[in-house]
Amino acid sequence: MAPAIRTTRDGNVAEIRIDRPERRNALDFESLQALRVALQAVALDEAIRAVILTGAGGAFCAGGDVVAMEEARTNGDLPRYFHELTGEQELAVREILTMRKPVVAALPGVAAGGGLSLALAADWRIASEEAFLVPAFPALGAVPDGGLTYLLPHYLGVGLAQELLFSKTRVSAERARELGLVHEVVPGAALPERAATKARELAAGPTFAYSWVKRLMVSAFSGGLEAQLALERRGAVEAARGPELAEGIRAFHEKRPAVFHP
Repeated sequence: MAPAIRTTRDGNVAEIRIDRPERRNALDFESLQALRVALQAVALDEAIRAVILTGAGGAFCAGGDVVAMEEARTNGDLPRYFHELTGEQELAVREILTMRKPVVAALPGVAAGGGLSLALAADWRIASEEAFLVPAFPALGAVPDGGLTYLLPHYLGVGLAQELLFSKTRVSAERARELGLVHEVVPGAALPERAATKARELAAGPTFAYSWVKRLMVSAFSGGLEAQLALERRGAVEAARGPELAEGIRAFHEKRPAVFHP
């Protein structure tokens, strides 16, 4: 059986591709587990400085595999299956959010349900003109997972998040850009190269500082001002101990672009 998740590498950029085009890259437990393992592997590889997450066959990820859900329902095992499935979804989203390097989500097509959660966890989202976003959970009678009820309200505010989560709304790529759910919309044929270019750009940047930006962006929604100020101060001091800030200051003084990686 062909692997559901494929990881390739181009220099210091890794690409993780969900490769189940016959299911529009919907994820069952095994493939979601494989995705989580792939994310952990690139997170631990110090030679990788940026990651692209995408899907094969014209889709990003259609969410959970309903065929596998039906099999679990038929076997009378649906609650256990959802317990395990949502657990792996949670771990995959955590890997993206906490990874100490930027993650670019390249959306060639649909990002639905848990697939939307994965996309929103990324640090930069580029959609093809054909892509669209669908919460999907209301149509299935399922409860959102993978942090979607955390991410959507903080991107959109509560009102717009409710509009999406209590309806069957399908959000076009251009509307998603207007809402801030994706950062760029490009022609489908241009998506792979644009994602690679953006990932290389981020890989050339101060990835230690980016890792702190990621951490601070998440903590901003869960702690108070005093806790956030303290965490910012901690990050600033840790950056001052490392090579990136020193290089940035030296480059500014020498009136040249900073070089943040060997």
